[in-house]
This record gives sequence, structure tokens and C-alpha cells, in this order.
Amino acid sequence: MARKVVYERSGEPTQVVRVVEGSDPRPPHRGQVLVRVTAFSVHPGDLAGIAGPFPGADGEAVVPGLEATGKVEAIGPETPVAAGVRVGARVTLFLVPGSWQDWVLAPSELVVVVPDEVPDGVAAQLMINPLTAVLLRRAAERTAAVGYNGVAVQTAAGSSVARMLAFQLARYPAGLISLVRSPAGAEKLRKRLPQVPVIATSDPGWQREARAIAGERPVSAAIDAVAGELAGDLLDLLAPGGSLITYGALAAEPMLIHASSLLAKGLRVQAVTVGRWPAAVSPQRRASDIGTARALARDAADQFDVAATYPLDELATAINHAGRPGKTGMVIVTTS
Repeated sequence: MARKVVYERSGEPTQVVRVVEGSDPRPPHRGQVLVRVTAFSVHPGDLAGIAGPFPGADGEAVVPGLEATGKVEAIGPETPVAAGVRVGARVTLFLVPGSWQDWVLAPSELVVVVPDEVPDGVAAQLMINPLTAVLLRRAAERTAAVGYNGVAVQTAAGSSVARMLAFQLARYPAGLISLVRSPAGAEKLRKRLPQVPVIATSDPGWQREARAIAGERPVSAAIDAVAGELAGDLLDLLAPGGSLITYGALAAEPMLIHASSLLAKGLRVQAVTVGRWPAAVSPQRRASDIGTARALARDAADQFDVAATYPLDELATAINHAGRPGKTGMVIVTTS
């Protein structure tokens, strides 16, 4: 029998998810690819989705997850697929709701081939984080490139997405300053990305230090995965006309922003989410972004850390590990 992870209400993920047996998958229709999942990632966004609000109806079981890797079992009739996608091929499916199960029927345009040398632990996180980094770079360039001399700061800079963004921005004129919570995290990141200045926001003088590093250049973009109270501090740091680009909400408290913080300097708050990407861009842009994300995965392969791998019957342990503060890398769950 096919297994799947489900939850019927929002809440603490370890308390509300369970593994159940279901029916065998149906054959794919036109435009679909049937994938036998071998591994999936426990992404922070997955856990936030389980915590709430609940996306289904009362009593309805919802399968979490947006990304997984596996092998193609069948392709729908007259279905166009990406190069290399064929029965038996190793693939990654991404932005496909319900990926935490043995079998997934995925839209063909969201299935890409995995290179032979890439292990499942990396393949299971091959697209969403790189795509997010691509979207953030694009948003930052629209702001930080003003005058071709801008500086961007980014929070949660030790994360995989942030490191991939740093890798990309190193090729562009915009400067980058990385922000992390603690001195220990700052020291770890300096060793990993020695070319990027790193500041710990636990230091009460961190804004002054950021301004000193920027020098005469404007701090025109703040790329933020934390939100909460830190968002207000980032707005204070921004130069006139700058943008707060938010893509996460790691902080427990709400983002508190007074209108005066925006009005005085003409600042802008922009949300970037990869979840809107399939519907928000053209097919040509999607193909280009997928190619860029795959190239980033190839060129920055050392940024795809795997924190730990667990079998499906240890799902609760995997979820606990994924939510552990200071964790480096993605937690992977295998289904075989």
C-alpha cells in the first residue's frame, strides 16, 4: 500500500502529522508525471504551513510538502516534458503540494532531471531554495543597483538560501553584508564565506557597524527572513528609497512597522515568495529561472548541506531536528 503523511488540523507539526496507508496511485493524465518518491526535504516552509492556518476543510486530510525526489514511473499521454524526463529517470519535483508521500502526480513543467552524480539528499532540495535565491537576487538588483553602487544586507545569512544569494551577488556590483544572530554564527559564516562581511545582530552596535562597512554607499536593500522586531531595525538602516524585501518569518512576534518609518525616507516593503512563481511569470521566464537555479545548484553544490537523514518511520524525530535552532542544512526523509 502507498503511504502518505497527513494532518487534519493546524498545530505543532509533531503533534498533528501522521503516516497513513492509502490507495495505489492512478495513471497520470495529460500534462502529468507519476513519480515514485524516494526522499523529501523537511523545509521550514513546510513546518510553517502545518502550524497554520489549516488549508483544508474540517475533517479533510492534507498532505504537506512541496519538494521531493524520486523516479519517473509513468508519463501522461501527449505530455511535453523537460529534457531527460523519461520513465525510470531520477527527477526532482518542486512546488507540488502533497510531496510527502510514496507517489506524487506532478505537473510535467515542475519536474526536472537530477544529474547522476547528485545524491538523493541534495536532489530533494534541488530547486526551491535555489529558485528562492534567484528571485531574491532579482528583487535586490532592482533596488540595490540604483546608482550601481548600492549595498544589500541580509538576515539569517547562514541559511542555504542566503548563502546561495551571497554566491550570486558576488558576481554583481552590489555589495553585501550578512547578518546573523550570534557571534558564534558570525564566526562560522566568516570561515565559510570569507569574502562577505558578517555582523551579529546580538551586538547592540550592529547597525553602526553595518553603516561603517557600507561607507559612502547607500544601504538600499534589506533581504529579510526573520521579520518580527528586526524588521524595524532594518528599516532604520535603509537609505532613502530603499526596500525591505521579506521572504520569511522566523521570529515568533509579528512584524511591527510604523508608517512614519516608511514615509520619511520613501521606503518600500516587498514580499518575495517562491509559491507564487509558477503563476506569476511567463513560461519562458520559468524555463530561464529553472535553468539558472540548476546552474546555481551545480556551481554552488557545497551550499546544499544535509543536516541529517531519517527513514519515514522516524518522521517525528526528523521534524524535531528540522526545527532545531542553529541547525545547518536540510533534514531529509527517505521513503525506501
